Amino acid sequence: MTEAPIILWFRQDLRLADNPALRLACDSGRPVVLLYVLADAADGRPWGGASRWWLELSLRALDLSLGALGARLVLRRGDPVSVVEAMAREVGATDVVWNRVYGGAAQARDAALMARLTENGVRARSCNASLLLEPWALRTGAGGAYKVFTPFWRAARAAIGAPEVLGAPTRIAALERPPASDRLEDWTLYPAAPDWAAGFGDWIPGEVGARARLDAFLQGGFGRYAAQRDEPGIEASSRLSPHLHWGEIGPRQVWAAAHAASAAGLASERDLDKLLSELGWREFNHHLLAERPDLKDAAFKPAYEAMPWRSDPQGLAAWRRGRTGYPLVDAGMRQLWTTGWMHNRVRLVAASFLVKHLLIDWREGERWFWDTLVDADEANNPANWQWVAGCGADASPFFRIFNPVAQGERFDPKGDYVRRWVPELAGLPDSLIHQPWKGTAAERNRAGMEPGDYPAPVVEHAQARLRALDAFKNLTPPSTDSL
Repeated sequence: MTEAPIILWFRQDLRLADNPALRLACDSGRPVVLLYVLADAADGRPWGGASRWWLELSLRALDLSLGALGARLVLRRGDPVSVVEAMAREVGATDVVWNRVYGGAAQARDAALMARLTENGVRARSCNASLLLEPWALRTGAGGAYKVFTPFWRAARAAIGAPEVLGAPTRIAALERPPASDRLEDWTLYPAAPDWAAGFGDWIPGEVGARARLDAFLQGGFGRYAAQRDEPGIEASSRLSPHLHWGEIGPRQVWAAAHAASAAGLASERDLDKLLSELGWREFNHHLLAERPDLKDAAFKPAYEAMPWRSDPQGLAAWRRGRTGYPLVDAGMRQLWTTGWMHNRVRLVAASFLVKHLLIDWREGERWFWDTLVDADEANNPANWQWVAGCGADASPFFRIFNPVAQGERFDPKGDYVRRWVPELAGLPDSLIHQPWKGTAAERNRAGMEPGDYPAPVVEHAQARLRALDAFKNLTPPSTDSL
């Protein structure tokens, strides 16, 4: 008689290596039903378009990897609690395992599923595959959650130590007659008419692509990560964020590989510390989300709910299209629309411009990024927007208003990034590339520009800065710092 199967419920852990729930299922020695459930909402909200594009390709890659081990991925759509419970009845499973997700709605869903399965006599177990430390594992001396990154990271690094990285299984036992599966193409995750994701071709979703991205970074950009990661015209970023978000690679794997690469002389201790601190910032944001499930909707600092945001549909549209008249901002927004990703330094400048130059509610920007970023994450996206807006935990103060011209001249001094993404400005000299409005008609003609090729700034920096500071006075007396 065949042993009762065990169900592994895949979520944002779409990989075989360092997957503790998968290891638990395989070590049972019983047939494993490998299930992915497409819910209507991720942690209480629908996936954005770029996320849906990535998800389809990642699921295809996962199914190929499973097929090489004699298994297959079963796809079902609906409420995960109902679907997993029904699958357990359908196949006669006595155990269900999964890896945890730490948003508020996800944690409530897990608790409901555990209760339902237990009532039905099915053992339910969950594991940690996505964080170095779970939110409840790190507390302040007073017993609360950390709200400032530096002490959080100091405590976290001491607690992390040398995390164990699990290998991938070499075989997965399967049922002789696996349950029926939805067809992935019927989920219509991939854009067709029009195919707005045509520029996403540099990405390789899936575990193999994640490992290739990590290896390329360790052999290349890692050695100049600390010094050049803020320069958008240089390939010094890891670009691992979407792979980490979907769980195609885990933070323990990145941690171990980075230490090994540094020990092999591929990067300095400073480069290593900077990369680890970026993993730490990701951890911090997920810890914040576990404390504040409403992070995408409500300011972490309630006083900011009184901020007199402006309704500016034209300004918002110009920002989305990369037509603000500020080249660094526009380059970033066009990179985002074309590739589903934006360089981190430029994200800060573009977000600051929307919130402070245009005085548009940070939630408008967060929603746009959620729809257009392939790495749109339930924790990182709102936490980072709140950080820029000054209303988050350990936030950049509102009165720190990035000057997009100064930021461009500092981090893209030769204009390489701007010339790539705003090609109508490519012929301008370096002295004008970040402030084209200062060029004479003759200079613009020599650059091959026609009238109307590129818009005038939608707002003047000095005036916008004063307007933002004036609005901020309603909340708390500001300093006069400006970058």
